[in-house]
Amino acid sequence: MADRTTAGSQGKAGGDKSQGSGGESLGDPGVRGRTTIADSVAEKIVGVVTRDVPGVHSLGSGMARTMGGMRDRVAGGRPSVTRGVQVEVGEKQAAVDLDVVVDYGAPIPDVVADVRTSVISAMDRMTGLEVVEVNVTVDDVDLPGDDENDDDKSDDRVS
Repeated sequence: MADRTTAGSQGKAGGDKSQGSGGESLGDPGVRGRTTIADSVAEKIVGVVTRDVPGVHSLGSGMARTMGGMRDRVAGGRPSVTRGVQVEVGEKQAAVDLDVVVDYGAPIPDVVADVRTSVISAMDRMTGLEVVEVNVTVDDVDLPGDDENDDDKSDDRVS
């Protein structure tokens, strides 16, 4: 887990200053201390934002989707927000890797551009981290009625 450190200068001229017990200026309270953002927090943000992009059917590679689907069907199981998402968080920057499944007919370059824009905007707004890269791997295309067709094929082949 990496962290993001917020540091500021003390005693800015013309600013609102607080005085410590020794008369020294403490500076802006917003810059005192250290803020650490866990990788898992960034992954949740990226996962939620990516799923909201039109044209994105789901996240995760084939095996991750299969295992996640089985986990989701177990009583009490919930879909994982971070499936198909990996984020490395540094002190001031983050790098994002995504595995996505795109809806059939959606223009993949446009969907991926929208994903990048949404991820960068959300991460900047919510964490203040600069996203240096958003690597997107399109693992599959979701065909409409694909699950229903599989059931029909198996019925037709059995006599």
